Amino acid sequence: MLSKNQIKTITRLKQKKFRQQEQLFVAEGVKVIQEFLNSSLKLVDLFTTQTFNVESETLISETDLKKISFLTTPNTALAVFEIPEHKTLNDKGLILALDAIRDPGNLGTIIRLCDWFGVKQLVCSNETVDCYNPKVVQATMGSLTRVTIQYTGLEDYLKQTKRPVFGAFMEGENVYQASLPKEGVLILGNEANGISKTIEACVTDKISIPRFGSLKETESLNVATAGAILLSEFRRG
Repeated sequence: MLSKNQIKTITRLKQKKFRQQEQLFVAEGVKVIQEFLNSSLKLVDLFTTQTFNVESETLISETDLKKISFLTTPNTALAVFEIPEHKTLNDKGLILALDAIRDPGNLGTIIRLCDWFGVKQLVCSNETVDCYNPKVVQATMGSLTRVTIQYTGLEDYLKQTKRPVFGAFMEGENVYQASLPKEGVLILGNEANGISKTIEACVTDKISIPRFGSLKETESLNVATAGAILLSEFRRG
């Protein structure tokens, strides 16, 4: 049976300040947890209604699981892992940069896209949602372990890079006709406002995804959807 202190410790990890304070995050679901157990992440606690046959696991009831789960419909397990130390980024390969992405589902999907397209480094502005937010962790489906993510002052980072910097804009060059390099930085902007003016000043190449609908009245694409299309084009060359 879970103690009141255990319930309090786990549930407060929903908040970023407590995750940073404790350097811990929560993962839920058998698939996600198994991915993390097979990685270099350090397991702190595992609460489950069915055994994983690992140390640090505690068998609990479904009722207790509901008390600590962040999901509307709890899965069969919840684990607490240590947040790993940040790895130093290198200026190699194709790097994805995010300018104030706010939606946890979008960030989780983008991390999965990085994993799928072999983008090993993701640079996030300090205004971007925390990658250890429970909803982000859930949406990554384990890809969080295979992508190096760093939060930083994005403008300063872009000013020091020697790589070409591509930004997604409505008025940019048609991505299907553009000559795209194997190495560079691709920026995706905020869901509502796109790429900010300060970050736009750092862009060397503006690209766009053309609209093919007959009326061309669609305002914009979801940022994760746009990211998938653009990453696919960068990988075609």
